[in-house]
Amino acid sequence: MKKKDTWIKPRHKIITKLAYYIIKPYTIWKYGIQVEVFKEQGNRPYLILANHQTPFDQFFVALTFDGKPIYYMATEDIFSLGFLSTLLKWAVAPIPIRKQTTDLLAVKNCIKVAKEGGTIAIFPEGNRTYSGQTEYMSPTIASLAKKLRLPIAFLRIEGGYGIEPRWSDEPRKGKMKCYVSKVLEPEEYKELTNDELFAIIEKELYVNEACLDTEFHHPKRGEYLERLFYVCPHCGLTTFESQNHLVTCKQCGTQISYETTKEFKGINQEFPFRFVLDWYNYQKDYMNQLDVLQYTEKPLYEDTVALSEVIVYKQKNLLRKHAKLSLYGDKLIIDKNTNQELILPFTDISAITVLGKNKLNVYYNKMIYQIKADKRFNAVKYVHIFNRHNNISRGDIDGKFLGL
Repeated sequence: MKKKDTWIKPRHKIITKLAYYIIKPYTIWKYGIQVEVFKEQGNRPYLILANHQTPFDQFFVALTFDGKPIYYMATEDIFSLGFLSTLLKWAVAPIPIRKQTTDLLAVKNCIKVAKEGGTIAIFPEGNRTYSGQTEYMSPTIASLAKKLRLPIAFLRIEGGYGIEPRWSDEPRKGKMKCYVSKVLEPEEYKELTNDELFAIIEKELYVNEACLDTEFHHPKRGEYLERLFYVCPHCGLTTFESQNHLVTCKQCGTQISYETTKEFKGINQEFPFRFVLDWYNYQKDYMNQLDVLQYTEKPLYEDTVALSEVIVYKQKNLLRKHAKLSLYGDKLIIDKNTNQELILPFTDISAITVLGKNKLNVYYNKMIYQIKADKRFNAVKYVHIFNRHNNISRGDIDGKFLGL
């Protein structure tokens, strides 16, 4: 009889524990995080749901659960790195999911892990927060939770945005913590509707760091804010440049400082926003009032990028090392007016997503293109303009969701 193939392997426990002892001191040194170990966990499996603030969040989860094996749901990007992906799958077996899609295979794999007695960790936002506030979560997380029938451990990460915002490369010195705030037992939620359970999930994972709590110190604390912002309150669509704690609009010269308190301070004129969240909400409101269909002949933005094709769960193939990417209100054009011109109409694109700090994945028909540029590349505007186009095309001219 053929031996049944299991997701959970004995080696996962050994590898996870070894990694725990290596990563724990480094993580605490780098982030200065206060981790409250979840002492009530016992030996039973959980569905861990956590908000998402830093690139090290998965390690904070591991520290909270004292180095026990956890099977993380992860996007396809980490499974397309060749040998490194193969090693990762062998060592800790993350559960792959295709970003911005309804992935039935990912659901089946989660059910398989749960039936085998494994603990599963998911960041329902799917994206690290850019603004300091917990971002959009798909309501499908509630139906998945009910299928798994596991105790739900809500894990809160607080202060991570102040330490290392998604738009930054530099961890600051400050305070953050990680802890399980609540456990919801299967018998407590089995009679709830999906909407009722989702409301609990949203409430438990909501964190808003647009506030004065503590100070976060680094001389380059404002560096790379241009990865997030592309709308100036004084002159509209623009580009920015940053240096250390200062950010300057390249179009009108407005200059602001990002303070240790996470507040903005106008340098050469008054600035109307106090926190990143305030400015970010203004930027989204601006985009939601923009008729992007007026920008189909002349590009809104142009960037020099590297273009790759992602072979899902295998590798990435570099197609063009230096390509000119043009963003219109209804399409992307790569190397326009050349014999290599590639036109990607928004109507043939199912999704555009940001990976990490500022990489783009473009899901075009059956292909996935990955776009990388220099460190100051703003990927957010591509996602926003694409989703604004989709809202208008669907007749939802007042639609608010812009993909992040």
